[in-house]
Amino acid sequence: MNQKICVTGIGIISAIGDNVEQTLDSVRTGKSGIGALNHIATRHKNDIPIGEVKHTNQELMQILGLPTDTIITRTTLLGMMAAKEAFVWAGIKDVKEFRTGIISATSVGGMSVTEINYKDYLNPETKGDFLKYIETHDCGDSSEVIANFLGIKDHISTISTACSSSANSIMLGARLIKNNILDRVIVGGTDSLSKFTINGFMTLMILDKEQCKPFDAERKGLNLGEGAGYIVLESERAAGGKEILCELTGYGNSNDAYHQTASSPTGEGAYLAMEKAFKVSGLKPENIDYINAHGTGTEVNDMSEGTAIERIFNNKVPKISSTKAFTGHTLGACGGIEAVLSVLAIKYNMVYPSLNHKNQMSELKFTPNKELTTDQPINNVLSNSFGFGGNSAALIFSRH
Repeated sequence: MNQKICVTGIGIISAIGDNVEQTLDSVRTGKSGIGALNHIATRHKNDIPIGEVKHTNQELMQILGLPTDTIITRTTLLGMMAAKEAFVWAGIKDVKEFRTGIISATSVGGMSVTEINYKDYLNPETKGDFLKYIETHDCGDSSEVIANFLGIKDHISTISTACSSSANSIMLGARLIKNNILDRVIVGGTDSLSKFTINGFMTLMILDKEQCKPFDAERKGLNLGEGAGYIVLESERAAGGKEILCELTGYGNSNDAYHQTASSPTGEGAYLAMEKAFKVSGLKPENIDYINAHGTGTEVNDMSEGTAIERIFNNKVPKISSTKAFTGHTLGACGGIEAVLSVLAIKYNMVYPSLNHKNQMSELKFTPNKELTTDQPINNVLSNSFGFGGNSAALIFSRH
């Protein structure tokens, strides 16, 4: 139960890059991926900026070496891209060498395919065409396809807890290793944009018509994004002889049951998740060098999270930023994407800037980091992910 959880591989795709190398280049140069929407036919196309992966589905299939007539969702394609990179990074050549699982998270699943084709079901002449797509709708379909792509058979799970999904998958993976159920787990998540998602958030009236400004006094809302992020967790035995990027030392989950879509004003759920993560890790708030905040840019979230952070850090908040202004809010994938960014922060001693921040929130004492900094060792990173329904998750990554 006390064995270390080692991170040996990372993989990422988002609006700021197809892989780790491109992502590093973007964050180092302050290049945001938020821009015009190109791959979805929606009447909101010119109304809102989006963090969109630059490739079409056909291009992603070509990169992955798949036939371009493959029935597969964009969510799955993005997941395959990032999971494969993490798999290769970890140097896994024989997946059967150790008990290996995958826990993949998503919130939208195959909706981007279903919403285009569902009307075919109403037409007797095209009903059969729709039925060949329906299996891809389920959130678990992407997990199954990614697992088959990587040859994973021992354990396959899917988690869908809104925007905390990926962080919860990482937490579950660590617990499976600690309880000697698996030796190695690929954890993280993937989500693609869809009209369903865009229309839903338009209805909630929490989308910014400009680039988002997390923790800014004049923040107007979030920018949606898409992508995938996965990390490879291994026991010390399975990781033997490999480069260990860092360790996952802490994790916590809570639910404040306050509201279907809003965080509690006091940030109780966020506080409890962070408190549990510290308890698991054995670390104290003063040991944290950088907080990768959930920081969506909405009025409610930033106030709630900021209040919780100041409470648990007793107003002595370390360097903090949100990377949502780089990638957009990638929903079920954000915890995985930001886990990769947290690992990179430790590897390269980086604290990312909160892009677009100009105005101090009067309700909070801390000011987010505004420039990329590399002037101090980053040994412990706290990464927060909070979802609709009050589901809150916090992870702590530490230098090995």
